[in-house]
Amino acid sequence: MLCGYPLFFLLIGGGLYLFLSSGMVSLRRLPAAVAELRRKPGKGARDGGQISSVQALASVVAATVGLGNIAGVAIALVMGGPGAIFWMWVSALVGMATKYHEGVLAIMYKGRDDTGKPQGGPMHIIEQGLGKRWSPLARFFAIAGMFGTLCIMNANQLTEAFMSTLSTPEQIAQSDFLGTLGGTVGLDNEHALRLLFGLGIAAVVAVVILGGIKRIARVATVMVPFMVGLYFLMVLYIILSNLGEVPGVFARIFSEAFNLDAGLGALAGIAIIGARRAALVNDAGIGTASIMHGASNNKSPVREGLVAMLGPSIDSGLVCTLTAVAILLCVPEIGQAEGIQGLSIAMTAFGRGIPYGHYLLLFIVVCFAMSSMFSYSFYGTTCASYLFGTRRGRLYAYVFLASLVIFAIVPIDAAVAACDLFYALMALPTMIAVLLLSGRVRRITAEYFSKNKSDNDIPKE
Repeated sequence: MLCGYPLFFLLIGGGLYLFLSSGMVSLRRLPAAVAELRRKPGKGARDGGQISSVQALASVVAATVGLGNIAGVAIALVMGGPGAIFWMWVSALVGMATKYHEGVLAIMYKGRDDTGKPQGGPMHIIEQGLGKRWSPLARFFAIAGMFGTLCIMNANQLTEAFMSTLSTPEQIAQSDFLGTLGGTVGLDNEHALRLLFGLGIAAVVAVVILGGIKRIARVATVMVPFMVGLYFLMVLYIILSNLGEVPGVFARIFSEAFNLDAGLGALAGIAIIGARRAALVNDAGIGTASIMHGASNNKSPVREGLVAMLGPSIDSGLVCTLTAVAILLCVPEIGQAEGIQGLSIAMTAFGRGIPYGHYLLLFIVVCFAMSSMFSYSFYGTTCASYLFGTRRGRLYAYVFLASLVIFAIVPIDAAVAACDLFYALMALPTMIAVLLLSGRVRRITAEYFSKNKSDNDIPKE
């Protein structure tokens, strides 16, 4: 019920309203947003936060450019066909407008924890922007946020990637070591291997997240450009190898996005699938981005909003398109797949399109999944700190690490359902706050850009 039409109208409908009411900010201000990345922090900027705006963007993209861009796109193609990708593009465009509003509000209504450190997020936006009487809604988001940021899909799909690439069902079934381990903990061989992978993932993630937000930001700033660049080169190889078939891929995306052969209900279903998967990819309207941008040392709400809105253009726009094109070129029979399939479809596609491509994709998947886990741990810790205080909130990191082991074992359909549910619960308070405060965002945006004759120039303040 929550993840169907309600989530679609809340994220896409609400995002479309923000896109139009802001004067198409994600299109008109895009040059200004790109130019903002080149700006050097002004004097005293570091007094207002823990990381820079660019580090905040890199950390947000590190979270969103994750397995959702590979497994999530594959799931969308299996469930909704190529037409679902068009609706992911629509979600990216309106998501940029939503992210702009989230970035602006994150600085306008920046909070502080009980130690005095700056904190952002829908909790503070709701309390400071809407007033104390809205505090129950702020707590509702924080509770949903603790569960929604547990990296359910990442742990599950990363484990699937390891198992499908490095072993076969026969090898797993015949392993004496796994049989002994599984007998000890009461699991069969397959789940015993998943348990081992889960423990290994948790150990690697612990090294980074226990170092706090500054270490997470430093790692993300290095990882994001590298992994997106390498992934682009891999997809470029597949495109150049199948150049004559590329126009047909885009023709399928557009034709099936508006295919009425199966009726309006089927068309609506495709749109909802695309929008739902896009929500899990770019997080626009979910509220997590404002948590990270609230930790930025940028003192200008509009400048932070400009940086924030670049996120969906990178993940839902660029990376998801690369994934969709690669899969449709190499697995044209994608619409005939049965059940919910994610990373296994992508691994098949890259294995067909590139020599040893499934091993290269495994490396990319590890980078994508780990970067997401680093940032999401900070989101959940911030929500826990808001509810229980900083000292107790730090314990959330250990709960997060334990969850990676648990969700490495659960079935994929349960992981997908849990992700959709918690994201819907997070989106509800976030979008209510953003929509109610959108008028204030429009006013401060108009004041900011009125200092220049050109819409695309950035004031030199």
